[in-house]
Amino acid sequence: MFVLSVAIFAALGFGFVFGQMGWFGVHADGEQDGAYQEMRVYAEVLKKIQTDYVTAPSVAKVTNGALHGLLESLDADSSYLTPTEYKIYKERPATGVGRVGVTVSKRFGYATVVNVMPDSPADQAHLTDGDVIEAIGDQSTHELSLAVIRLMLDGKPGTTVELSVVRAFKPDPDKITLTRAVPSPPPLPVQEYDNSTILYIKPDVLTAARVTEIGDRIRAAGKNEKILLDLRDVTGADPEQGLRLANLFIKQGTLATLVGQKFPTQTFNADPSQFVTAAPVAVLINRGTYGGAELAAAAIEDDKRGDVVGERSFGEGSVQKTIDLPDGAALMLTVAKYESPDGNKIQDNAVAPTVAVEQPSEDMFETPTSKTDETLDKALDLLKGKGA
Repeated sequence: MFVLSVAIFAALGFGFVFGQMGWFGVHADGEQDGAYQEMRVYAEVLKKIQTDYVTAPSVAKVTNGALHGLLESLDADSSYLTPTEYKIYKERPATGVGRVGVTVSKRFGYATVVNVMPDSPADQAHLTDGDVIEAIGDQSTHELSLAVIRLMLDGKPGTTVELSVVRAFKPDPDKITLTRAVPSPPPLPVQEYDNSTILYIKPDVLTAARVTEIGDRIRAAGKNEKILLDLRDVTGADPEQGLRLANLFIKQGTLATLVGQKFPTQTFNADPSQFVTAAPVAVLINRGTYGGAELAAAAIEDDKRGDVVGERSFGEGSVQKTIDLPDGAALMLTVAKYESPDGNKIQDNAVAPTVAVEQPSEDMFETPTSKTDETLDKALDLLKGKGA
């Protein structure tokens, strides 16, 4: 961190010279000019902190906090990793990792539960989407990058992690201890409605094996059976599996596009050989619909293949690039975002349903009373009104 701080001040002192020489690839009167100005502001603020703050501050700690804030101001997925954090990140095992079964992102500066895998340790502790993880052990998630938060939740199977959780309907945080375990996807929930004319499928997790299983189940159902695809609280951020899922229902046309400032634009089109059914379909989404599931819902909606019912999804659909820094730290920087066929950036705007269903009130001090699934009922009504 000291090296990085020195580099900042060196850039301040020699920025004009480097800019004129083309050191950064642009002249001082170009794009780099704005960066120099912002660095001068940072230097002035840091100088005032050093001379006027009540106690002598740690320059490394202040700079570390500034870099965390800088990256998080861009989006939740962009992160700054200190040299120690990056070393742990690179050494993390690829397989056999114990997890608690929760997808997390950052909202309002803290780790927030997006969705929970059924029968996982998090599910058994009754965590639910919207719960705020205020701290992991004795570390506030407000001070941690998203990449580090996810690292801290994972660990050796059988080990434990203590969380301080702020839940809806409870004014005080709960202290809970979860035992990490190797995740095992639950069986594919399938049910039939309306005298077996509507096939209900809820993936729960979105893996390659699960998408293949869904395709096989739809083929076995026959051509005339309508499909109700429940993507609420679906775990799995892999965009490829979301596109594969959409392709089961879309024979041709664009499924999504990946775009970025300097990222080569990629267009993902439906593969006719992977198409399975032209039967009417309705998709259920909520704020726990995340990543790949959002891509699937957006493609079905924009390609006019079916109704999307429920509430606005979470909003996750981006690609990160890891950039090594000279002092051993790293940036995880968002370099591209997925767009729906109509050009909606999912990371920015999420997926809005074609048919919105008002959700139960979430007053922190009131327990919800409704036990009916109004979103499911609405989707069933829509499908019943469609011909096979």
